[in-house]
Amino acid sequence: MKTQVYIETFGCQMNVADTERATTSLRKAGYDLTTSVEDADVVLLNTCSVRERAERKVFNRISDLRHASRKRPLIGVMGCVAQLEGDGIFDKAPEVDMIIGTRATDRIPAMIERVRGGEAAVIDLEERADGEFWDVSPVERHSPYVAFVPIIEGCNKFCSFCIVPYSRGREKSRSAEEIVAEVKRLRGLGYKEVHLIGQNVNSYRPRSLAGLDQTPGATPFCRLLRAVAETGMERIKFTTSFPRDFHPDIVAAIEEYPNLCDWVHLPVQSGSNRVLKAMRRGHTRDDYLRRVDAIKKSKRRLSLTSDLIVGFPGETEADFQNTMSLVEQCEYDGLYIFKYSKRPATPAARLPDDVPESLKKTRFLELESRQRQIQGNIYESYVGQTVSVLVEGESARSTDDLTGHSTCHKVVNFYGGSTLKGEIAQVRITKAKSNSLYGERLG
Repeated sequence: MKTQVYIETFGCQMNVADTERATTSLRKAGYDLTTSVEDADVVLLNTCSVRERAERKVFNRISDLRHASRKRPLIGVMGCVAQLEGDGIFDKAPEVDMIIGTRATDRIPAMIERVRGGEAAVIDLEERADGEFWDVSPVERHSPYVAFVPIIEGCNKFCSFCIVPYSRGREKSRSAEEIVAEVKRLRGLGYKEVHLIGQNVNSYRPRSLAGLDQTPGATPFCRLLRAVAETGMERIKFTTSFPRDFHPDIVAAIEEYPNLCDWVHLPVQSGSNRVLKAMRRGHTRDDYLRRVDAIKKSKRRLSLTSDLIVGFPGETEADFQNTMSLVEQCEYDGLYIFKYSKRPATPAARLPDDVPESLKKTRFLELESRQRQIQGNIYESYVGQTVSVLVEGESARSTDDLTGHSTCHKVVNFYGGSTLKGEIAQVRITKAKSNSLYGERLG
């Protein structure tokens, strides 16, 4: 009987993509994947360390695992917590058998065999080897209709609060030929939508521009967008963008190619220049607003979403009110708000965490309330409009309804049968809810 492997994934789209690669590698090596932790011979946790709470959750989960399985499974910790904590995990959680760094995904089968061969405390935090595969089997994709395509991993920005450069390493871009070939394969397999993903997708800088448009002055990321759009893939999204690398030619490309979706995620983190400088973001409020202005003035209606941190060390009431005014000025379609959480080894961790937790919570709720009002007005403006929705499955709240995302990346629910899954439906919006739209299918 084959060894059963269970993987639990925490965190961002990059972690989901890493799990897809890991399961592809494991299947090729002769392992079976199971969705039941109780039946697992090997349990892998693909972890996130962006916030302290997410890291604590992982260690709580580890302590539960021995009791959750009918067997005594081997336990491996993957991902960002593994890369950052290293062999310290063995001290914190002696039940762990393997520590698998963010760039050791393809070497997991060999690590399992080392543990099964009697080796204790196996650890691999090394770089990804040249020539390691990026292809993911369709069987392992998180969706049969939507595929994540990593184009760059790592980060060179070193924002003072962020752990990613330490957990993911320096930026490394895939070749354009490899990315375009993957998108073509996905289209041939029937996928309707791809997400080009990375910590900072518009920082894309391959070693060679071979296979891309050679127009002078065009940024490599914009050239890649155009090349991917030329594949004919029906819908193309990208995330996350970094403000200082977001150039107007990205908006021009979206306007030129209908299959480049009308959504931009552009994290600002604060509306205060003083805080932005302390965060080492490399952009000012005005720099950011110029980019937002280009997005808002597009010939197409582009959805804009962002990330914000409240309670960064030294944040004053005036700083916070600058953030509030920025949110009001930008009128985001969606906003991810986080209370500042100190991450070890980051420059901000050396600053006094002098905003009380109670004040962080107050600011969080105030910002959330204002965003809810803005977002409500935006969502209401869609009532009576028709949007294109990729049907991804049944709604979580009603088995009579289907759910999917629009090209502007809004959740849309509507009544329909299961035969529509994987299809693109035209839906007229009849009702706006707090975080989704509801409508009726046309045709």
